[in-house]
Amino acid sequence: MGELLSMHFLDFLFRWAHVLFGITWIGMLYYFNFVQGAYFKEAGPEALADAKAKLAPRALWWFRWGAMFTFITGVLLLLSMSPRGLLNNYIVVGAVLGTLMFLNVWLVIWPNQQIALGLKTGGDGPSAGAKALLASRTNVLFSGPMLFAMLGSPHAGMWGGAGWGTGVGGIDLIVLLVIIALLEANALFGKQGPLTTVKGVIHCSIGLTIVTVLVMQLL
Repeated sequence: MGELLSMHFLDFLFRWAHVLFGITWIGMLYYFNFVQGAYFKEAGPEALADAKAKLAPRALWWFRWGAMFTFITGVLLLLSMSPRGLLNNYIVVGAVLGTLMFLNVWLVIWPNQQIALGLKTGGDGPSAGAKALLASRTNVLFSGPMLFAMLGSPHAGMWGGAGWGTGVGGIDLIVLLVIIALLEANALFGKQGPLTTVKGVIHCSIGLTIVTVLVMQLL
């Protein structure tokens, strides 16, 4: 009994930390895309230079380390759930999206932002900024379905849909993973397209969430 209670407490602790770090990470992601980007376009030269030198680096510190600890606590959650047979396709989709978002932060956004902000010498500033922006926009795109999948996993059995309550696998999971892979490939090698504007990326995120739900329930 005591061991069971300890397991439940650890599970709760991991979830609490995961959500806390996730709020920090995604909050900063939305700040960059919905607030800071628009300000940078409108600010005067002196204000822009000051913001790039003092504000943006601090915000990026919280952004990338929020992502790091969200990822670490997410892995701990998966490790605690796996032996108890609690994994399902919702969790897999959410975990894949979250992992790609984490990798985009550390391998694409942060290295290119260092160049764009002049924190690191070498490279083409405008090109690096464009790469960072596309990856950041893609993370906003992924955030809607990622959160839906994470929150929806405990309710999957009640909603129906083949294979989504318990266990992992099925054509629906394969279809979603292919869609996600194509969108991530666009983040690395493609163009912004409808993700260029804030309104566009919000609409696309809602649309991707709807597609995710339909695939979950109908395939």
